[in-house]
Amino acid sequence: MSVTGTVGAVGTAGTLGAASVASASHRYIVKDLVSGYGRTAIVKGISLEVPDGMISVIIGANACGKSTLLKTMARLIRPMDGAVMLDGTQVDRLPTRRLACVLGLLPQAPIAPEGIAVADLVGRGRFPHQGLLRGWGKEDEEAVAEALEMMGIVDLADRSLDELSGGQRQRVWVAMALAQRTDILLLDEPTTFLDITHQVEILDLLTDLNRTRQTTIVMVLHDINLAARYADHVFAMRDGALVAQGAPAEVITEESIREVFALESQVLSDPLSASPVVLPKSRHHLPIAGDDANPSSRRGTSL
Repeated sequence: MSVTGTVGAVGTAGTLGAASVASASHRYIVKDLVSGYGRTAIVKGISLEVPDGMISVIIGANACGKSTLLKTMARLIRPMDGAVMLDGTQVDRLPTRRLACVLGLLPQAPIAPEGIAVADLVGRGRFPHQGLLRGWGKEDEEAVAEALEMMGIVDLADRSLDELSGGQRQRVWVAMALAQRTDILLLDEPTTFLDITHQVEILDLLTDLNRTRQTTIVMVLHDINLAARYADHVFAMRDGALVAQGAPAEVITEESIREVFALESQVLSDPLSASPVVLPKSRHHLPIAGDDANPSSRRGTSL
C-alpha cells in the first residue's frame, strides 16, 4: 500500500486538513448495564448518555470497571443485563461492518500480526469501508496519509511495528483508529507508554479531531488532571457504578476525589485552562498552616 502523493489532504503537520468532513450526529445510550467476565459482574447497573459531538472521559480507581464499560459499549463484551443503544438499536443487533463504520475502538492492549508494517496496520482502519463493490481508493489513501502525519509517524510508514518503541507503537495504534474516520471514537488509555510531551500532543490532536469534525470521543484516562483539562464531560466510576457525571468543574472536587479514589486532596484552578487541578495530599507533603493558597512553597516533612 502506498501513502505517497496523498499528504496534501493534511494541512499543517499534526493538524486536520480542510478535507475533513463533519461527523454525523448519533444518540449513544447505556441503559441499566450489567457486564463482566464469566459470571462475575464488573459493571453494575450503569445508565448514561454520551454527549454527542463532545469529548467525554471516564475516570476512576484501578479495577473499578472503566475498561469493562468501554468494551461493552464497543460490543466486545456482551451485556449480562441492560443494553447499549446506538440510534435506538442495540449495538449487538447491528451488522458488524455497519457498526464499525460509525464506532471505532482503541483497546488498552491491541494485538497486531507479527511483522506487519506501520502503514499496513494503519490501513486496516479502512477495512470497514471496503466491500464487494468498493475496493481501496483515493479516500482510503488520504485517510491513512492524514493519520500518519497527524501522529508524526510518516517516517515510520515502512517500518515493522515490532521494531518500534512502546511509545511509537501507541502512536501507530492511535493513527489506525483515526484512519477509520468514524463518527464515534472510543479510546482506552490512548496515552499509555507516552511521555508527557506526547501525551499532551495526542490529546491536543484528539481535541482537533473533535472540534474540526465534531467526532464524539469517549476516553478512559488515569491522569485526573489531563482528564479535567481535555474533557467536556466526565463520568466518574467507583466499584462498577457511576457515582457522578457532568462538566469537569462539577465532578472533580475534593469530595468526589475522596469518594472515587479514597484520596484526600486539594483542588485548585488551572491557571492555563481554568479546569480543576488535583493536588494529592500525602504523609510527606502536608499543607503548611496559613499557606494553603500557595502550594508551590510547600516542602515535604522530614522523618
